[in-house]
Amino acid sequence: MPENYSNLVFGEDVAVLAGDSLLAFAFEYIATVTTGVPPSRILAAIFELAKSIGAEGLVAGQVVDIASAGVSDVGLDQLEFIHVHKTAVLLEASVVLGAVLGGGNKEEVEKLRKFARCIGLLFQVVDDILDVTKSSAELGKTAGKDLVAEKATYPKLMGLEKSREFAEKLNEEAKDQLSGFDSGKAAPLVALANYIAYRQN
Repeated sequence: MPENYSNLVFGEDVAVLAGDSLLAFAFEYIATVTTGVPPSRILAAIFELAKSIGAEGLVAGQVVDIASAGVSDVGLDQLEFIHVHKTAVLLEASVVLGAVLGGGNKEEVEKLRKFARCIGLLFQVVDDILDVTKSSAELGKTAGKDLVAEKATYPKLMGLEKSREFAEKLNEEAKDQLSGFDSGKAAPLVALANYIAYRQN
């Protein structure tokens, strides 16, 4: 573990408070810095952010993750719930906030929401695959830690090959959501999906 993690430098209590402060600042920033956007869109963006980190989002995923620690019969549905609510929901908020503030209509926002959810889950599936196929030197972090901790992972529940197939399916589903958008404007999102799918660390 790097020596400059805030919890190691300042202590876990201060690190948690720093996280709380940054979370509050996100709302402050949207409310005070956003210009040239109708108030209704700003309120909608604040709602999306609150939902993503509250009881229906990040908190829900973290609670289920904590409750699943040491449990041997975690299934695919429970694993997906954890990762959708811990990882995918944050990518979803990032993408959807841009769509809402940019004036996207309901259909466009929902397509981008599904895109983000797919790449968020894709990130975790790929992470699980890399954890069992790459060395610590290649990853830049300890490899095989999920196996040692006996955590539920996609390779553990589906097998390595099925996990790779699932990752490819998620990548294609994500990019399918971008059809109908201007190809030039959608290109960075296509590149992001491919980067997540084919990253090596």
